[in-house]
Amino acid sequence: MIPTPREFLRRLFEVAIKAAQPARCLPKFLPEAPRGRLIVIGAGKASAAMARAFEDAWPGPLSGVVLTRYGYQVPCRRIEIIEAAHPVPDPAGLAASRRILGAVGGLTADDTVVCLVSGGGSALLTLPLDGITLADKQAVNNELLRSGATIREMNTIRRHLSAIKGGRLAAACHPARVLTLLISDVPGDNPMDIASGPTVADPTSCADALALVKRYGMSLPASALDALSSGRGESVKPGDPRLARAETRLITTPQAALEAAAEAARAAGVTPYILGDAIEGEARDVGKVMAGLARQVATRRQPFSAPCVLLSGGETTVTLRGKGRGGRNVEFLLALGVALDGLPGVYALAGDTDGVDGVEEIAGAYLAPDSLRRAWEQGIRPRDALADNDGHGFFGALDDAIVTGPTLTNVNDFRAILIDDR
Repeated sequence: MIPTPREFLRRLFEVAIKAAQPARCLPKFLPEAPRGRLIVIGAGKASAAMARAFEDAWPGPLSGVVLTRYGYQVPCRRIEIIEAAHPVPDPAGLAASRRILGAVGGLTADDTVVCLVSGGGSALLTLPLDGITLADKQAVNNELLRSGATIREMNTIRRHLSAIKGGRLAAACHPARVLTLLISDVPGDNPMDIASGPTVADPTSCADALALVKRYGMSLPASALDALSSGRGESVKPGDPRLARAETRLITTPQAALEAAAEAARAAGVTPYILGDAIEGEARDVGKVMAGLARQVATRRQPFSAPCVLLSGGETTVTLRGKGRGGRNVEFLLALGVALDGLPGVYALAGDTDGVDGVEEIAGAYLAPDSLRRAWEQGIRPRDALADNDGHGFFGALDDAIVTGPTLTNVNDFRAILIDDR
């Protein structure tokens, strides 16, 4: 049976998520058995699943504590799993971060720490500098989410307001060996940007962070501004001897997920083209650009011939100006639909591989040539919905939202545009 466009695109999304599951990609990165203790720590939306995969594959003794998002817990026998809030930190995250830092105190050179890090760790692993309260950090996170800054820029600010990010966690493990296993959710796969680099040296400075605050006109609490302007928030820099025995390994990336989806498309007889795994920018602007490319393929057969599917990943941003619920994937998709204006033969799906687009328990949505017509029939004005940042409301009303539940991984956004002339 030939799948419908919706079934085909949903299948590609599911394949991408499956390819990034920790149980599939983590076991090959196990360290050598240490002479001393093995302690497992970590934070992120995939960290509990990573802990379970590590525990299942590790033959010797271990202990540890790992922090994940509410609803993303995976039961482990020897590693304690703690849940906390994301994207705005809560007291549970603060207490768990202190527990993690305490778990690596007093280690020796014979010990090994395995740190399991994935996307979402920046908000989860919250331990403010002295003088900065949890309420201050919550205000900072809310301001960052509204700002339109890239994830790289947001994490530059976070690293300089934290007592555990920006290499500080690895420094606390000294003199033990530290092996960080990473699931990348950031464009470029730079370890210092994944969960704000708790075990990675940070070449950026307080001055860099303060410049970003000014560039985006952010209104931060006085305590945060003081930490940046005084320089007391400086992170651990390259060459610090406490990080001499710290190393990182990427166990899976957005590119790997896109390649898995591409292979599934080929198996279905549709030629895939991966446009990039690190596409950034305002979600609505990226949607317009992708619409222009899809239109050229559909009407001119340039630069590709249909049937084909255009795959891409990365992390776009949404500058909230309206009263809608945001969500970069649904904003991208709505902008794409408005620009395509019902062009026949073009279908699309966009979703976050962690199952949460923005702050909604919705991964993303599906777009078809008749989506705008169906919206008008319900009295919904697509351009008004886009202006109000209400992609979730738009696609929810059409029953085209994509809900996965917790996926237990996170390799960022997945976008697929099918151009089908059959």
